Amino acid sequence: MSHASMARIVFESGIIDSIPVGTPLGIADPRLSYRCAQSCGLFYALSILQRGYTDVSLLGAAEVDKYGNVNSTVIGDYRRPSIRLPGSGGANDAASHSKRVVILIPHEKRRLPEKVSFVTSPGYMHGSSDRKESGLKGGGPSRIITDLAVLRFHPESKIMQLESVHRDVSVSQVQQNTGFELLIPGEVPTTEPPTVEQLKLLRLKIDQHGVYTKKWREL
Repeated sequence: MSHASMARIVFESGIIDSIPVGTPLGIADPRLSYRCAQSCGLFYALSILQRGYTDVSLLGAAEVDKYGNVNSTVIGDYRRPSIRLPGSGGANDAASHSKRVVILIPHEKRRLPEKVSFVTSPGYMHGSSDRKESGLKGGGPSRIITDLAVLRFHPESKIMQLESVHRDVSVSQVQQNTGFELLIPGEVPTTEPPTVEQLKLLRLKIDQHGVYTKKWREL
């Protein structure tokens, strides 16, 4: 609404360019079908990704490692995991083929390990030019956005590095909650906060019932 007003959203469930009434609770919420341009199913939605038509994909994750590889399959050994997770869905297609990827994840040591338990969706593989040499045509992860900071990847080594910290968060706090040594520049700026208008849109129009923003409204 205040950014990329011409963007068209594709949900992996096959709903394209919807105008939902109320706040959807997930990608299968029937409210997403309201006034959508097309409701076509998973196969067609993933074909859009696989053909490289997607500019930006947003992914969640159970784990993300220092090269941006995403795990949403298992925690622990694959054959005898301590936790079994939902798996890829369309995440692998998005990570492999989108022009760029933004990953959203809580900032915790267990969620940001040096190496993920299982690579569900590829980031920069083992770093450097590994992704390109593997034949993946998508641009790879662009940013990791957490509740503490914004992270990006070094242009050559592809190791995760700190870009900015959110208000009232220190660099040491970010490092303490990361399971590997982050690349940290000499000066780390504070993340630009949302504007008053953006907060109004989030709270009064996009998420009127506080499904996603309730925690922050109570602070």
